[in-house]
Amino acid sequence: MGSDGKLPTSAAAAVKGPKGWAQRFLNVGFVAGFLLVLLTYAVFSQQSQRFGAVVASPDDVAAISKQAIKAPGEPDNGKVVCTTAGPYSETCDVFGDVRTNGMAHTVTLVPATSFTERREWTIKPYIRRTMSGIPEVTITQLDSTSASSPAPACTVTHHVPAIVFALGGLTGNYWHDFSDALVPLFVASRRYGGEVQLLVSNIQPWWLGKYEAIVRRLSKYDAVDLDRDEKIRCFPRVTVGLRMHKEFDIVPEFSPDGQRLAMTDFTAFLRETYSLPRAAPISLKQTPEKKPRLMLLHRGHYRKIVNVPEIVKAAEKAGFEVAISDPRFGVQVEELARSVNSFDVLMGVHGAGLTNAVFLPKGAVVIQVVPYGKMEPLAKLDFGDPIVDMELRYLEYSITAQESTLLEMLGPDHPVIKDPESVHRSGWDKVAEYYLGKQDVKLDLERFAPTLELALDHLRQQ
Repeated sequence: MGSDGKLPTSAAAAVKGPKGWAQRFLNVGFVAGFLLVLLTYAVFSQQSQRFGAVVASPDDVAAISKQAIKAPGEPDNGKVVCTTAGPYSETCDVFGDVRTNGMAHTVTLVPATSFTERREWTIKPYIRRTMSGIPEVTITQLDSTSASSPAPACTVTHHVPAIVFALGGLTGNYWHDFSDALVPLFVASRRYGGEVQLLVSNIQPWWLGKYEAIVRRLSKYDAVDLDRDEKIRCFPRVTVGLRMHKEFDIVPEFSPDGQRLAMTDFTAFLRETYSLPRAAPISLKQTPEKKPRLMLLHRGHYRKIVNVPEIVKAAEKAGFEVAISDPRFGVQVEELARSVNSFDVLMGVHGAGLTNAVFLPKGAVVIQVVPYGKMEPLAKLDFGDPIVDMELRYLEYSITAQESTLLEMLGPDHPVIKDPESVHRSGWDKVAEYYLGKQDVKLDLERFAPTLELALDHLRQQ
């Protein structure tokens, strides 16, 4: 941390790792970031009513295509279990003699006897089935009696299972890196204790480099570039696709193989991965003379706080030690994780920076400043619910029109100010344009003071 109280913001050097994983990753500018916001909400609006928490029910999770291929007294032919009923994802689990042809994007189950019939499933291995630009994977259950469809011969035999998934899509946005990839990959792979092979479609070497420490703990083996893999790989089990039942969250009862994983398992895993020293925040009950540390996230573009110095003074007067953080795209994740873990409170306007709550010690506080425009349901879904499931104290501060720069920009009679619900009815493009893309925040310090006091009260009880 610099002498000015700010955290380091320099771009990270290229991440080093085996077999070409390490590549320097580029910064993402304002225009690209805002276009990604628009794309994000376009995708969300296709999948669900965005302002209701979408969680798959047990009936949804039940496999709708299940083929157990075994006759009495026959050898085990394996089985294909595909689930396509959830709100976001589709997956197939293939058990038995399973063979992958990466360049052809095929996964083939080869039966041991002639009992089976030929069947086929085609899915996108990305976490959001509606995402464009993701190659599909075809899962085939062969009919061993058909001369027209012989089984491809193995060129590499693996004795561990495999997970096939796709990158690209919305990854590159920090929140989506976790919600769309790291959290569901943790859920899918944790049961194997590292003994699993990752086959990655639409591979992003910079992404594997950025999150190498996490990926390396989930799999002991180099990730395979599925799209360029010329080998026929044979596995005892292959999972195609990752499953998400809730944004940036884990629903324990939906964890595979009865694991009952939770977000607290994921955050504990991250603390272990990055050797983060703090598992609990400051205890003001035991050390009342110490000041709790508050990290204030300062965005450099839309949805930024315009009266940061005043907020810092108010927080310091309330009893906090305050540091301003403006983490850029290229900051080393380990460096950022260690910085965040040293704080007791994380505060920021709704945005990807709040994803860093995953590195806080359990029992710490997160203050989400919600932009004007009826954005509370979105804020709760993206961060409120997950933060509670991390066993952090979640505080929400919704700004008024008087605290939004939109009021001065548009005037009190503009529908964006006067009737936010009409803006929502007009579609997500307008919501993203105004409430997410053109709005900055000027907190009313007197109105905000009770939120700071609630954070202190919580830390006094630790």
